[in-house]
Amino acid sequence: MENPPAEAARIREIQASIAFIQGQRALFDALPSAYASDSTEDYMRKILPAVDYRGWLEFVLGAVQIWSSQDSHFFSILRGVQCAAQMIQSLRQFTAQPGLAGVGGEFAPLLGDMKKLLARPELQRVPDHAVGGLSTWRLLRLDQLLRVQEKETVNQLLSLVYEMDALVSMADATVRHGFVMPQVDEGLPQVSGEGLFHPYLDKPVPNPVALDQQHRILFLTGPNMAGKTTYLRAFATALYLGHLGMGVPAASFRFAPVQRLFSSICLSDDLRSGVSYFRAEALRVKVVAEAVAQGEYVVALMDEPFKGTNVKDAFDASLAILQRLSTRPNCLFMFSSHHIELSEQLDTAHGQVDCRYFEAEESGGRLRFDYRLRPGVSGQRLGMRVLREEGIFDLLDSQEKATGTTSACARIERT
Repeated sequence: MENPPAEAARIREIQASIAFIQGQRALFDALPSAYASDSTEDYMRKILPAVDYRGWLEFVLGAVQIWSSQDSHFFSILRGVQCAAQMIQSLRQFTAQPGLAGVGGEFAPLLGDMKKLLARPELQRVPDHAVGGLSTWRLLRLDQLLRVQEKETVNQLLSLVYEMDALVSMADATVRHGFVMPQVDEGLPQVSGEGLFHPYLDKPVPNPVALDQQHRILFLTGPNMAGKTTYLRAFATALYLGHLGMGVPAASFRFAPVQRLFSSICLSDDLRSGVSYFRAEALRVKVVAEAVAQGEYVVALMDEPFKGTNVKDAFDASLAILQRLSTRPNCLFMFSSHHIELSEQLDTAHGQVDCRYFEAEESGGRLRFDYRLRPGVSGQRLGMRVLREEGIFDLLDSQEKATGTTSACARIERT
């Protein structure tokens, strides 16, 4: 999931598998339980004594040595053999289901590989019944088979189980959260949707999204707390989930896949490396610029960038970045900022930059946020008001009255 597919055909294959799982969900209850697969993985990874010898006499001598110890290693081996055998038995039952004959998409090759591994002659020695009643010698023979002779086979089966489980989990999450399956297009980057929302919110407010070759940049403005950052995160979440091949939090959604998705929302400095906050911002922009310059298809999100420098540099840097990115057909860009003056300098007349904003309304002397995306630019400034509402200036002024002094900052605030 760290590197989701960037090919439309591959994403559609995953979508087809998820649709099949949703339609035949009961079939996938036959997959091994999490306990069985996790216990098998633990058994395969543990450093436990094993009998490497295949000859009868050598095996007996090695088995006697393990059995005679009767320590925790011996009992870990017995439990591990039981869990691994149970997993293999579950996979045999799962793959034998007639309903899986029509499976397609990403799941089909996984199922085919699993059947081939289970059909290996050596693995046929694992019985179809519980192995707890077998003799110690039979169990140690199975341990030799599973951890020595067929170790790679068992590890490959575990990998296939985890891939299948991921597909089942994505199918379940799509249904449980009411996500919609997006339409995947070919060609240059473009994203559009209606009813986009953040899945972590209990009562999210849905909003549209539209980025394409006519509107490559979304310039987002609005006061603090109005919803800019949440909107950026909702968009990034939907686009990422769409690339995974699962449903997305929206009423409708379509996109052309990209190779890189960047976000610059929660950057921090690094004292150990001597990287200041602004340097961290610059390095993040550099990574985006390198990907764009190399011709990769890119979507990038920046939330109020260049906060680590003065207002003049922040304005100039933002304008220079936006003007250059607006001419790149391989890049879509979301850019939130409090520098509303940028809109006057951007090439909005030619449609490359689309300006949208969030705003607050006053109700009963208090601010109310509806979190609705609107066309245009917001000139609303609420920083000083929020500080007044929290009584910060009153607290400081009361101390000044007690001492009979008035600070320069207080005089500025009153004006």
